[in-house]
Amino acid sequence: MKFIATFAASAVLMLMLQNCYGQSASKPADQKKAPEYSRTDAAPVNKSNQDWQKILSPEVYEVARLKGTERPFTSKYEHSKEIGTFYCAVCGNALFKSDAKYESGCGWPSFFEPINKKSIIEAQDNSHGMRRTEVMCGRCKSHLGHVFDDGPPPTGLRYCINGVVLDFEKAKTAEKKYADKKKANTGS
Repeated sequence: MKFIATFAASAVLMLMLQNCYGQSASKPADQKKAPEYSRTDAAPVNKSNQDWQKILSPEVYEVARLKGTERPFTSKYEHSKEIGTFYCAVCGNALFKSDAKYESGCGWPSFFEPINKKSIIEAQDNSHGMRRTEVMCGRCKSHLGHVFDDGPPPTGLRYCINGVVLDFEKAKTAEKKYADKKKANTGS
């Protein structure tokens, strides 16, 4: 009897953990992209939240446009060690290089610096009784997360970013696309 009770309790615990930590931050494969989504265009993107809601998945919309937060420890990028570039999942703007990513233990992907000063926008955020600095995409102004001054050298900053609003491209994939494009343009 004791074995059955222990087994049942273990099964319930595993189901609860699966619900908490099994949540995927990835968007469905059929996730529509905005017509303005581009990894090369730097022109500002201005759309109403109503227009964004028609395009974005509910999870991305909640974080990016309503300034929500994904649950900690659920992002597929939190522990990623792959080399490449992180982009805004909403508009395709380049945000962070993987060599600026580090393990902070906070539950979200963390970076110590953005790709450049124009890739993000920072603004004071006094919501929830706290004084923080919000981080938004420099192109579409989508909410990404917050920046704190408890990060590692050389900047001392921790950009704590919701993984659900990130896209990632491996460096090798980007190099191959570039080489293929160059080959097509030269005809060789």
